[in-house]
Order: sequence, then C-alpha cells, then structure tokens
Amino acid sequence: MSLRAMTQTPKFKVFAWWTGILVFLDQLTKILVTMHIPYGRGEVELIPGFLSLVHARNPGAAMGMLDTFEYRMHVFAIFTVVALVVLLQMLTQLPDDDRFQALGLGMITSGAVGNAIDRVHKQSVTDFVRVYTEHPDLKAWLIQSPLKTNEWPAFNVADAAIVVGLGLFVVHYFFLQKDDDALPPDPPEEPLTDLP
Repeated sequence: MSLRAMTQTPKFKVFAWWTGILVFLDQLTKILVTMHIPYGRGEVELIPGFLSLVHARNPGAAMGMLDTFEYRMHVFAIFTVVALVVLLQMLTQLPDDDRFQALGLGMITSGAVGNAIDRVHKQSVTDFVRVYTEHPDLKAWLIQSPLKTNEWPAFNVADAAIVVGLGLFVVHYFFLQKDDDALPPDPPEEPLTDLP
C-alpha cells in the first residue's frame, strides 16, 4: 500500500488526529503551568487532600530514573526515535479499519513526542499533576509500605496519554482480540480424484 493510500484509511486518520490533539494539549498545559505556577513552590488544589496542580521538572525518565546520568539526553533521543519507528511499523500492520488500536498507538505516540519536545527544548520534562492522600490511616500505611510515600510522582498529559494508550492495548488483548483457537477449524479439503 502506498503512503498516500494509507493516509486515507480510517486507522491513519484516527492515529493522526489523536496524536496531534494530545501533543497540542500536552504542550499547552505545560506552557500554562510554567506561566502561572512558580517552579517548585506553587500549588493549586483541585481536590483537597487528593489532587493538585504543581510545577515540577523531571530531568530523567519516569519517576526520576536516569536523572543523574550524564548522557541521558542521548539515551532519550535514541529511545524516542526507536519507539516512533516501532509505533509507525505497528500502525502499518493494523487492519485499515482498526480505529481502537490506532487510537492506542496515537496516544502512545503523542506522549513520546510531547515529552521529547520538552527534553529538546528544556533538557527536562515539565510535570504538573500531583496525586496524593492526606487521609491519616492511608497516609501512615503508605509511608510505612515499600513505597515510602503518600503521593504518586508528578506527571503530565503526555505521561497520562502513554498509560491510557497502553491500557487500551491491554483491553484489546484480553477482551476484544478474536481468539484464533475459538474459531471453528477450516473444513478439510476434499481429496482430488482422477476423472475417468
């Protein structure tokens, strides 16, 4: 199939639209946060004791991994390029009308692109969603658990898009994918007989 023909398929349209929309939302929310919430100090409570907007910067990967590694930006660049190649290859292999998996691929791609833009532009990723608990019993339990904290590491729209996109693939795999073993077997072929 030519590239032009593929761009006309339902899967490509869903993929392109959602990738574009989510990259735009990711960058817009990061710009608004950097403009209106002081870095490391400001906080806007949305749900007291549970959900806030903050201004954090993550020079590493998810949950601060690689944040002290000197060549981390090279690692992120290589990883992003490889991930995008794999995601586009997966898109080409989907059936033309598979909008569900195309949506998942678009979400994951938007997350990779959104965070890559931050790393190129600022050498770090802007995070701003803070989820935590101040419930006394739950907070005490979490702090004493192996997690040692009562809050999830701050994240952004790109991170959320990646997680939801991966979740869509899990849903597809366990609930929507047709099980080849459950399909009736093909009927046996009739043996060829010699005609008189």
